[in-house]
Order: sequence, then C-alpha cells, then structure tokens
Amino acid sequence: MPTRRVHHLAAATAAATTALTTVLTTLAAAPAAHAVDIGPVHLLRPGESIQHAVDAAHPGDTVLLLPGTYRGSVRITTPGLTLRGSGPDTVVTPGTGTENACATAGHGICVDGTEANPLSGVTVESLAVTGFAKNGIDASGTTGLTVRRTYVHDNAQQGISQEMSTRAVIVHNRSTDNGQSGVFLANYAYREGGSPDTGGTVVEGNELSGNRVGVTVRRLRGLTVQKNDIRGNCGGVFVVGDEGVPRAGNLDVRNNRVVANNKFCPANPRLGAIQGAGIVVTGTEDVRVTGNEVRDNTGTSDFSGGIVLYKSVVGVPNARTVVTDNRLSGNGPADLADRDAGTDTTFARNTCDRSEPSGHC
Repeated sequence: MPTRRVHHLAAATAAATTALTTVLTTLAAAPAAHAVDIGPVHLLRPGESIQHAVDAAHPGDTVLLLPGTYRGSVRITTPGLTLRGSGPDTVVTPGTGTENACATAGHGICVDGTEANPLSGVTVESLAVTGFAKNGIDASGTTGLTVRRTYVHDNAQQGISQEMSTRAVIVHNRSTDNGQSGVFLANYAYREGGSPDTGGTVVEGNELSGNRVGVTVRRLRGLTVQKNDIRGNCGGVFVVGDEGVPRAGNLDVRNNRVVANNKFCPANPRLGAIQGAGIVVTGTEDVRVTGNEVRDNTGTSDFSGGIVLYKSVVGVPNARTVVTDNRLSGNGPADLADRDAGTDTTFARNTCDRSEPSGHC
C-alpha cells in the first residue's frame, strides 16, 4: 500500500489520545490518497481500509483512526498490535460482509489466535463498534488482550466477547443495547468443557446497560469483575458453571453498582427468562461476591432478586459461595436469595431488608 512517511512524531504517539488526535487532525488537512505511516503509527482517514493497514502493520505498530465512519469488519492476527480510534466519533460499522473471515462470521472487530498458540498483547481502544449481526468485538485464543474506552452498542449478540483466552484487561468501556451480554467471557462460546483459569482477567470500570445481561462469566476461573456500573439490563451479572471439571469459580465479583436491571428477556435454549436479576451465581465453587451495591432489581423470573444463588441448568448447586459486605435494597422478591441448597455458603455483614430464606440480612 503506498504511504507517505512523516518523521519526528514518535513522541506524539505516546501522548494522551486527545492530544495526539489534535496533532493528527492537523496532518489530515494535507492531501493524501492513502493511509499515512508515521514510523510505527499507521494513520487512517474515513473511507480508507482498516484491514489493509492492519495487514501491513508489524508487531508493536499502532493503527490510528481519525474521527469518522469506517465500513467493514477487521481481523487482527498480529501480536502486539494497537488499533486506536479518536474516541466514540470513530465508528466501525458493517461493510459488504465478505472482506475477511471476521465479516463472514458477522463480527465487527476480531482478535484471533488459537488455543495452542495464543495471540499476545493486542490493544483495541477509543472507538465505537455498532450494527453487526453477531459480536461487536470478538476475541478468541488471546493472551494479554486490552479492550479500553470503546463504545460497543446495538450489535445482535455480544458487545465484547472473549473465549479461550487469558490475562485480558477489559476496562472503561461502554457496552449498551446489545442482544446478549455487554461483556461475555467463556471457555468456549459453542463447546462444552471444563473451566480454565484466565490468569487474572479483569473486567473493571465499564458501563453496561440495555443488554440481556451486563456481564456473563461462563465456565471460567481466576478472574475479577469489579467497579462496573451495570443498570437497565435484564440481568446484571451472571456467573455460570455446571458439572464440568475443573468447575467454574475461584473468582471475585466486587464493588460493582448493579441497579434496576428490570428489562424482560424471554427464555432462550441456554437459559430461562430473565428479569430483575442483580448478581446471579449458578453451579460454581468458591465465588466471592463482596462489597457490591445492589438495588431495585425486581421481577418474577427464577433469577429475580438482588444477589441470587441458583442451581445450574443441569441442576448442579453452588459450593462455598461467600456473600459479604454488600449493600442491598429494593430488590424483589428478596435482596438475598439462596435458592439452590448449595453447601458451605457464607452470608456475612450484608446490609439488606429481605432474604430468602430469612436470616441472611
């Protein structure tokens, strides 16, 4: 791809996104027919192909998008690559649907490695992804992925989805009005299997609203969901396990704000109807639910209530769940609901009005 090289801007690439955007917007006023390569930074304008720039990039390079609309899915297979927009005014939308394997699958941005050879160190940040038939951002077979400050909305399935991956950092995103989860983490999206350890994946500081579920964690271990603002979904947080070995669990759901997740979502082949579900834990072991604010989640589904322990879809109860130091109010039919007869459950120091059975507040 023909390029025009601009020197002496390496320092600018390390500056804050807003400052860098100002510099590069000035450069964008100069005429150019193709993307600009600034050392390790490949600068694109609306109408140019993100995929072409990604394919031309080397490990450690940055593909930087100026504000505007970019049509077409993007598939990233280069380790250490950064795909960075200029904020929510940089928008990735569907193209022809045939530009690459990501488009064929119906996703917006794909970060693709394999379980045997994980793709490492990719960053996707400061852009919007909307209108795709499946997932907005879809990652599989990765390690050390960062998804930061994105606005992922109105995609038909998951907003941000990851499977077969470790050590992800999913922070300060806005994921809204997607057909399934705002953030979806799983061992496999479409296969059975035990629950691998993610090595410390973190989902933190995200705004998640208008989805079926704010955050879904399915068949995983060793991760943290913390300090997220989760409201206006059918369900807030679902931690899902089953009889697989290793079992899902040994993870933390802490310091989240989970408020009024009262949309109604009908049953699907995997799960019953959802409404008014705050934090739901099913079929797991050693899950710690601590320090959350959970209020005004009300409904009539099996999962309705503030913090709900429930048997898995195949009837497996939770084991050794710890529910402590949470602040709950206005949830119905109960603030705390232990509905699965799990073993060694701990309820302590929670502030609430009603529990099921009584005695946990």
